[in-house]
Amino acid sequence: MVQSQADTVSAYLKELPPDRRAVISSVRDMVNRHLPDGYEECMAFGMIGWVIPLSRYPDAYNKQPLGYVALAAQKRHNAIYLMNVYADSDSEKALREAYAARGLKLDMGKCCLRFPDQAPPPEDLIGPLIASTSVEDFIALYEASRAQTAAAKRKAKRGAK
Repeated sequence: MVQSQADTVSAYLKELPPDRRAVISSVRDMVNRHLPDGYEECMAFGMIGWVIPLSRYPDAYNKQPLGYVALAAQKRHNAIYLMNVYADSDSEKALREAYAARGLKLDMGKCCLRFPDQAPPPEDLIGPLIASTSVEDFIALYEASRAQTAAAKRKAKRGAK
């Protein structure tokens, strides 16, 4: 499975083979245990997502709810997308150091932490990271990032003249 067409989380989970459903369900439960108030679970971009709803923050650049965490069973691995890690280099550094300190292999892109069925991410590392960013703090991180992007575009445009 790469991108599901399911329109509900329960439909998404039913599409998965039993072994993958078990691991995705357990990671989903972990996210829900640690999720700060104000985020909502939904289907987003063919994955299970936790977002800031448009009713709370309608100013996202793509007019979609602002994504905080996503979870998916991909073709060759599972993935949890941690947007607060992407937006905060200190959080990324802390996560990388925590994995290294335990001697664990971290398979991670910008925000995508990939993991096999037999080795879901450790709750004691990922749970507090998910719990660490309130809706208000995540909106502030997002807005700061958008301001940096806009400033870089203005600078590049001036340099091109």
